[in-house]
Amino acid sequence: MTKVLFVCHGNICRSPMAQYIFTKLAEEAGVADRFEVDSAATSREEIGNPVYPPARRILAAHGIKRMDHRARQMTMDDYRFFDHIIVMDAENLWNARRMTGGDPEGKIEMLLDRQVADPWFTDDFQTAYDDILEGCRDLLESYL
Repeated sequence: MTKVLFVCHGNICRSPMAQYIFTKLAEEAGVADRFEVDSAATSREEIGNPVYPPARRILAAHGIKRMDHRARQMTMDDYRFFDHIIVMDAENLWNARRMTGGDPEGKIEMLLDRQVADPWFTDDFQTAYDDILEGCRDLLESYL
């Protein structure tokens, strides 16, 4: 089983979107049983909060309705447990590496070769969704 952790700053927009999008894609491909997928934050700001309402709405508009997620911060236990830690932007990459002692096992990488802009600031949840979908499709394909 491949264990994938998606990470963003607060764990209420991009990383749970990626978690649910990737899971849906894996289910549609008939390979969901090959993956364990979760998400986390590099910050503590949103711990315990659900998926941000505009992110929830964009996911629901694309057929993802069940979202029982609560924000949490990434830990060293996560680093040890997950095979791949996928971050949304360069700041998340830097913070995740800092939090894991420099990523000694080389598990941390960006979802795309460009930033997934934070819709918390841009208010553009559709573009975030489209970017995350692209990255998740490529990621799933790389695992198959």
